[in-house]
Amino acid sequence: MSIAEEPGEKPGLLPRLTLKESNSFLLADALGDIHGGSDGFFTNDTRLISQLSLAIAGRRPSLLGAAISQDNTLFTAHLSNRPLMAPGELAIPPGVIYVERERLLWQDRMYERIQLTNFGEHDVEVALALSFAADFADIFEVQGQVRKQRGTLLPPEVDSNCVSLAYNGRDGIVRRACIEFSLLPQALTHQQAQFVLAVPKGGLRRLFLEIGANRVGVISSERFRRAAQLAGDSMGQRLRQGATVTSPARLFNQWLDRSRSDLALLTTPLATGPYPYAGIPWFATQFGRDAIITALQTLWINPRLAAGVLNFLASTQAREESAFRDAQPGKIMHETRRGEMAALQEVPFGLYYGGVDTTPLFIMLAGAYEGHTGDRSVVDGIWQPLLNAMDWVERRMAQSPIGFLDYARGERTGLVNQSWKDSHDSMFHADGTFPAPPVAVAEVQGYAFAALRAMADLAGHRGMSDAQERWQNAAEGLRFAIEERFWIPGMNYYAIALDGQGDPCQVYASDAGHLLYCGVPNEERAAIVTAQLLSHRFCSGWGIRTLASDQPRFNPMSYHNGSVWPHDTSICAAGMARYGAHGSAADLLNQIFETAIHFNMRLPELYCGFPRVAGQGPVPYPVACLPQAWAAGAAFLLLQACLGLSVDGRSKTVHITRPALPPGIEVLHVTDLAVGDATIDLEFRKSGEEVLVVPTKHIQGEVHVLTGA
Repeated sequence: MSIAEEPGEKPGLLPRLTLKESNSFLLADALGDIHGGSDGFFTNDTRLISQLSLAIAGRRPSLLGAAISQDNTLFTAHLSNRPLMAPGELAIPPGVIYVERERLLWQDRMYERIQLTNFGEHDVEVALALSFAADFADIFEVQGQVRKQRGTLLPPEVDSNCVSLAYNGRDGIVRRACIEFSLLPQALTHQQAQFVLAVPKGGLRRLFLEIGANRVGVISSERFRRAAQLAGDSMGQRLRQGATVTSPARLFNQWLDRSRSDLALLTTPLATGPYPYAGIPWFATQFGRDAIITALQTLWINPRLAAGVLNFLASTQAREESAFRDAQPGKIMHETRRGEMAALQEVPFGLYYGGVDTTPLFIMLAGAYEGHTGDRSVVDGIWQPLLNAMDWVERRMAQSPIGFLDYARGERTGLVNQSWKDSHDSMFHADGTFPAPPVAVAEVQGYAFAALRAMADLAGHRGMSDAQERWQNAAEGLRFAIEERFWIPGMNYYAIALDGQGDPCQVYASDAGHLLYCGVPNEERAAIVTAQLLSHRFCSGWGIRTLASDQPRFNPMSYHNGSVWPHDTSICAAGMARYGAHGSAADLLNQIFETAIHFNMRLPELYCGFPRVAGQGPVPYPVACLPQAWAAGAAFLLLQACLGLSVDGRSKTVHITRPALPPGIEVLHVTDLAVGDATIDLEFRKSGEEVLVVPTKHIQGEVHVLTGA
């Protein structure tokens, strides 16, 4: 039985919706169908199911609506029948049979309930078919990489109510997809299950199915309910962690709630603690840079996430040289993968270290975590990895021909560019030519500066005065070198990078905003950079572009050369606020919030950098990840920047400097803010041109609140 194409409705044009749990995720259209392409049910970077489609009497049902629950655990599609002939030639008019598909993931299994309700005037028999296929494609194959050789698809096994599809990989692992049903199909093959369901007038029938690596034997409503309860409880525990932020503004609250839910969705409990996976579909795994920045964005509301990130990255630190993996002792991981291609080293990403910035960011996060929480135990537990990381940073800078923290890939299989703008064309000179490696990118030097200062602070609190002084002096020396070499008087701005000969890439890019975040420039240069980033060249009206609009290679539809990334805008805004521009940070927060409204309250990884036009929304980037961890985290870093809020856990003090609130937000409540081992509630309220802050409740312990310039 094939599915008839419906006029004017192409499956690829329907919205895509996502579920994730642990190391599995599912991407399907609003009908609940999977059509290949980037769709699928994936586990451990392998697509188990590449096709899954529902038909009623051979026709695709009509879509009424579809949504993911607020806690991101349950997908629901509301469907109805098209006009059809039922068995016995009794015509069923359209909109008589209501079809509800509910789906969730739990412990690497997909659970689905299909419920048919008959609102017609007669008892009916409904022919229902589910078509399926499993290609066991590696995530990199799904992205478009062509393999010279694949493993072998094993003969399918068909039982009374179960189909087992399997693949013997070249890595020696047999991967299976077992598709089981709660009812016995009228006909079952390795591609399709057919049912005829008698649905009485005013009555309903249910069909349950599960897909996983193993067969369980009996599929039932009890199993579905139990999995839904466990998935909801697990998500609820993640959502309850940390402080909460609310306001009377309904849409603003929805954005914050969605951002929090997306972070909880992407956060996976590991043996080392919670870890935010980068994004779906392409980055549903552990990335170093993304996780660290997400942890920095959310440190003030949920420091437990930072502790989990630090522990995992310390446990995977490089211990040996590998040109293939771009690894050197002390370096912090960029990316890890669990699929067949990674296991066979067809790609270097099984455990890959080709990120020049992840190592200094790791040190930055450790310093920020201990300063914010006052908790020494996490840093004490990873002190040797921190020393190793700092040694790698200093060693790499000492070996650099230009004296900065630079990169050059070890083999052609590695990433050409290894800062956060890691596409092949993101670094270039003012004439558009690519720089000769090794390349030293501006913001990476800022991270190295901040890492040196963080290590000095951590050493000082451990009585290591000699090390503290050495790292302090090294930080100031690096600051001087950045100002001397990256600041270009003719540009009145920072170069995006230096090439291997030390020649500056005189390009206006958002990277300079990261130098503000790290505290590198003096007040005068910080004001100049802030003004540039807020100008029409950079600021699209929906956030800050990665590249100024008058630069070579500018393309608002590109990945890194003119698009807007919410996390990048949040870092730039936090940098501005560091130098007192809290009002500018509030304006940027408002732009990002209004962007979120146009994207149904869920910020994508990036979107196009076209200028804002009245009556039109931001232009989507076609293949952006959604959700993306550091896009969701942007809401909280932007908010912290507006509020001028920082926490010193050692002295149990909340510092609030010249707070601002975005337009339309008159009152903001922060509840259960952790300050050392104490917690406090705060209220921010507009009063004329000022924003007043009032502690409303000390939950426990002693907390000091200091306000002022």
